[in-house]
Amino acid sequence: MLMTIQEARDTLRVDSNDNDEIIEALLDSIPSYMEVATGTNWDNNEFETHPLAKTTAKFILQLWFDPQTQDSERLKRTIDSLLTTLTVIGHGSKV
Repeated sequence: MLMTIQEARDTLRVDSNDNDEIIEALLDSIPSYMEVATGTNWDNNEFETHPLAKTTAKFILQLWFDPQTQDSERLKRTIDSLLTTLTVIGHGSKV
């Protein structure tokens, strides 16, 4: 698991569990999205603790949870850059 529900709440600055159903659905989707985008399964024992994968997951969660934020374009660019870097890292580990 890339992130626990508590890590997700902390990332989103959400104090209550009122949005847990939404957050959990997003958390379930993030690993698949990252795998499709990079060609590497980041939600496995080899990679799930990779700091860059966790950071990328947090940025994706922020964007998906509140896509209308004033920082959404900046988040999208950051996520794209991080996914590009993770693609290189993931492909390098398969060599």
